[in-house]
Amino acid sequence: MPGDKFRFPTVTAVVIANMVGTGVFTSLGFQLLEIQSGFVILMLWAVGGLIAVCGAMTYAELGAAMPRSGGEYNFLARIYHPAAGFVSGWTSATIGFAGPTALAAITFAAYATSIAQGESPAWLEKLLAVGLVIILTAVHGGSRRSSGGIQVIFTILKVAVILLFCLAVVLIIDTPQPIRFLPSAGDGTLLMSSAFAVSLIYVSYAYTGWNAATYLSSELENPQRTLPGILLTGTLVVTVLYVALNFVFMYAAPVDAMKGEVEVGYIAARSAFGDLGGQFTGLVLAMLLVSTVSAMTLAGPRVLQVIGEDFYALRVLARKNADGIPSNAIYVQSILAVIFILTSTFESILVFAGFTLALNSFATVMGVFVLRRQQPDLERPYRTFLFPLPPIIYLALTGWTLWFVLMNRPVEALFGLGVIASGLVVYYLSHSKSRSSQEK
Repeated sequence: MPGDKFRFPTVTAVVIANMVGTGVFTSLGFQLLEIQSGFVILMLWAVGGLIAVCGAMTYAELGAAMPRSGGEYNFLARIYHPAAGFVSGWTSATIGFAGPTALAAITFAAYATSIAQGESPAWLEKLLAVGLVIILTAVHGGSRRSSGGIQVIFTILKVAVILLFCLAVVLIIDTPQPIRFLPSAGDGTLLMSSAFAVSLIYVSYAYTGWNAATYLSSELENPQRTLPGILLTGTLVVTVLYVALNFVFMYAAPVDAMKGEVEVGYIAARSAFGDLGGQFTGLVLAMLLVSTVSAMTLAGPRVLQVIGEDFYALRVLARKNADGIPSNAIYVQSILAVIFILTSTFESILVFAGFTLALNSFATVMGVFVLRRQQPDLERPYRTFLFPLPPIIYLALTGWTLWFVLMNRPVEALFGLGVIASGLVVYYLSHSKSRSSQEK
């Protein structure tokens, strides 16, 4: 029915599926280039989980107080200025969802073709990635029933397969790799090093998606009550999965075999189960990424939809089909994702998307302090637990990673800032034709 709302399990599935995807199955190889301590690597993923949990606790307060779809677009427009909200939505549309959707689809294709002998042609991987985006666009642009149902099914399968994979590796391997998982001399220095900070950039990207539920607030049953539980449940589940997966990867495969490699899941599976088992696992991991592409195709276009509702010049983005689905917004985001797949490299998308998304969420978490000062009497069905500690932890650690991106990868950082600047230009060009939101 058009009036149906998404329920707790569906939106929790969206959060988990948005997070568990490209980052955790690809970034360990880059981290191992400079960090060979199993303890430090696991701490890296635990710190990433801490950042995500602190962000989720803060977003829960904002989402419960301002329960409208659109995520950061809705929050920043009301806290700071409509231009800030528009730029956030512009960033989410052009990089925040289309970029990671492309990354997940590219990784899906890479894992899927790993079952073939020898190198697969680049055009085949691009064809598989584009095909996946098109199929899921058709699914989510149709009806709410099929959209929510497929998301829950794929996410349950994803969590189950990851847990089975971890258990199977630990049970099958008699002699694990000689890598230390307990703290030892030198680990303290490594935890404070630039290598740790740079690696945290990749980990932060892997955790991106913990805020996905705020993009569906208006379509969620009783958002003031359920949104905090959805954000925290999804984020904690993913933190446990990430630490377990990276432990298993290093437990199974030699560090030298994974250094600088993208398909670390396939390498670990091949070490544990042999060539045939590795190929099968590579195919299974490819199927897990279907859930990630699906979740981003479901959540991301809601930002474009809300922008279309607020800006008359972009009203075509707000149009819905007979089932209440913002189909035009879904099509636009998917077209952008396809363009990324066809024109950009994996690493370039990863770095500038991670930087820009972190900057976006940094401004949003900072907004909880601004909102409490500006509107102390605003009804807050949920208040951040242990406030102000969670937002302070989030801002400190995220600010640290942003600084190191600027210092170590200035080209990608400047590209992200350029996208933000272009959003301001589009805002002021369309502002004269737009209708102002009544909630500002």
